[in-house]
Amino acid sequence: MLIPRKGVQPGLKIAAQVTSEPSADDLAFIRRMGVDYVVLWTDGEKASHEYYASRRRLFEEAGLTVYGFGNSDVHNQDAIVLNLPNRDEKIEEYKRHVRNLGRAGIRYTTYAHMANGIWSTASEPTRGGAQARAFDLDKAEYGDWGAVKYYAPLSHGRAYSEEEIWDNFEYFIRHVVPVAEEAGVRIGIHPDDPPVPELGGVPRCIFSSFEGYRRAMEMADSSNVGLCLCVGCWLEGGELMGKDVLETIRYFGERGKLFKVHFRNVNHPLPHFVETFLDDGYMDMYQVMRALRAVDFDGVIIADHIPLMTEDHRVGTAYSIGYIKALMERADAEFGTT
Repeated sequence: MLIPRKGVQPGLKIAAQVTSEPSADDLAFIRRMGVDYVVLWTDGEKASHEYYASRRRLFEEAGLTVYGFGNSDVHNQDAIVLNLPNRDEKIEEYKRHVRNLGRAGIRYTTYAHMANGIWSTASEPTRGGAQARAFDLDKAEYGDWGAVKYYAPLSHGRAYSEEEIWDNFEYFIRHVVPVAEEAGVRIGIHPDDPPVPELGGVPRCIFSSFEGYRRAMEMADSSNVGLCLCVGCWLEGGELMGKDVLETIRYFGERGKLFKVHFRNVNHPLPHFVETFLDDGYMDMYQVMRALRAVDFDGVIIADHIPLMTEDHRVGTAYSIGYIKALMERADAEFGTT
């Protein structure tokens, strides 16, 4: 059952992605940007009901609402994706994470289903020489998640079939959906990054295309399972995604399946891209904002993978959030909302 989200206002919102252990200066910075929501991450050592509740109270005392909370130890888990020997143990850990969020009154979490991590190549300059994440398929050697690296050509010793990947996802989601519904927690599934059809012998056949997402949502068959739509990943994929990001927003937004949006831009689609500033990529990001507004998206938008403008990462964060706020105001004006 999808429980109303206490403290979460209707309509499109901006959230800051911040540390779960903020300083007073961190909290002041968020409020000074005019942001009311935050999304947080932790690891398995702290993933308890008590810790989640304590973070909720801490941010509420600063006038901020925790929209969502992720746990890196149950995110991008090869055991779940590939049916490794500790799969059931990891699924039980994931279920505990969801139950603990529900008990703490936090109603959203992001999940990614990559078996061999996020793949990147050496950082490259974008506008003005700012260093940014890049990916060049011809140079890709490994993916990583946390401290673990997954090397090509076979990250797990053999090639896996698409049928195996789908069967393993179905096993996972069938176990998780009843728990999410009972806890009143929504799960937004992030795209594979990058959305290459296969990396390290593992097909990225589910969350690297529109059709993969459509089939996965039908398989989940729950109002508690939807998308964490990373616009950047969708732009990375380009034509490989099957439908562009605007069509994707319309389709899933009209069905109430958009829970959270990662708002970022890239210079080109695969096979080689560099992440860049919102106003410097190949996508007109106002069209993305307009599409979200047209489907009455009521989740949060975060600035994500921001190029380093100066050594102080807050500069890029403030620039990006200011740009997002301006696009939002423009869309509200166009749609007659004040």
